[in-house]
Amino acid sequence: MNRTFTLTIILFLVSIFFSEAQIIRKPVAAPYIGLGAYSKRHQDIFSFTSNQAALAQINNAAVGVYGERRFMLNDLNNYSAALALPTATGNFGLKTGYFGSSGYNETQIGLAYGRKMGEKIDIGAQFNYNAIRISGYGNSSAVSFEVGTILHITEQIHLGIHVNNPVGGKFGKDQQEKLPSVYSFGLGYDASEKFFFSAEIMKEEDQPVNVNVGIQYKLLPQLLARAGMETATSSAWAGIGLSWKSFRIDVTSTYHPQLGLSPGLLILFNINKKEN
Repeated sequence: MNRTFTLTIILFLVSIFFSEAQIIRKPVAAPYIGLGAYSKRHQDIFSFTSNQAALAQINNAAVGVYGERRFMLNDLNNYSAALALPTATGNFGLKTGYFGSSGYNETQIGLAYGRKMGEKIDIGAQFNYNAIRISGYGNSSAVSFEVGTILHITEQIHLGIHVNNPVGGKFGKDQQEKLPSVYSFGLGYDASEKFFFSAEIMKEEDQPVNVNVGIQYKLLPQLLARAGMETATSSAWAGIGLSWKSFRIDVTSTYHPQLGLSPGLLILFNINKKEN
């Protein structure tokens, strides 16, 4: 059995057991890194990866990188990077992602924009270029887009809607392989400067409804803890983040009951962050 065939079998099994697996795969810990989307007090640069409207609340330029070893397999590594740049006319974001290995890999580059529409409403959108490469078979690409909005009911309660790929980008010469459409509704509760709760209901095309819930608690101003789970795969995730000046480093882990652990590392850097 050659290496390419082995990779194909592994990826097929992952797609069966991991219901959120898509043509362009998000990190297993996507609920972790996007947790702060529905918050004003606990968000970071990766928050806009869950809802681009969260870009509107970014006050300073920032960069972040995330990497995980999916189910402890070398050929299923997943890497993401994000950049945010505030401007007078709205905030811009850049997101990149890579999944796989030299034999089979998926990449995505997305350009996002978010802005405030008054004090209560934020909006955002993102255009993505998605590509798949299989060694010996060639490449294929597709274009997709995402839109989102967040409503700040009060200073503590935030609601949002996010739509990913509603019209369906397609791969291949015959356009037979379609990116799935995903619809989500999110709720965030900023209980205090220390504690935050988030819940998100997601419906992916041809998949059952998935509910993500998560909490964040600041043990110290420089130390935070996050934990949560998603119902579609009965997966649990957790992590610890340590801040030092403009840097933050999180060590994360996601556990799937059939496929095991997916450890990850998140690094954030805030540029010219304003001190409170």
